[in-house]
Amino acid sequence: MDFYSTVFSTIDLRSFSNIWFWIAIAVAWSNMTHFIIGVPFDMVLRARRRGGQAMADLEDLALIQARRRGEIMRSSGVWIVGIWTAILTTLAVLGFGFGEELAQAMTFLLVPMSVATGLGLGFADKLERAPLRGSALTRKLTLHRVMIQGLGLVAILITTMWGTLHNLSIPVFGL
Repeated sequence: MDFYSTVFSTIDLRSFSNIWFWIAIAVAWSNMTHFIIGVPFDMVLRARRRGGQAMADLEDLALIQARRRGEIMRSSGVWIVGIWTAILTTLAVLGFGFGEELAQAMTFLLVPMSVATGLGLGFADKLERAPLRGSALTRKLTLHRVMIQGLGLVAILITTMWGTLHNLSIPVFGL
């Protein structure tokens, strides 16, 4: 194999049979479940264990992140949602209407992550309107994390099943 064959096989656009796609899914969902509305989950665990200043820091950061997300959505949320919906629709049409594998893979990655982001925005809105303190805050953040982990698990399962079906339907060695 020459250099170009090696490079192009590494960045191949056949997503479901490419290790980089599966690494990207793992990293994306790991980040999505670690940063709950922008608050790192290790901070939630530290606040639950130590209390005191760690809890005060968690409460402050959670409220700051909730307000930040609320302000972004109030100022340009309609545009963000509209453009993002157009992008997701384009990917879905290219992927499932025209059979483009990369667009299918991106749809399977981005649609569930968009749902998770929407759930996070709803949680941030509730937190902004009625700030939680202490163990109530850590409980809600933990519950939200478990919900996002469940969504990620289902999304990865569906993507894996679709990818396996897709890979099994490709002829081996061009036969």
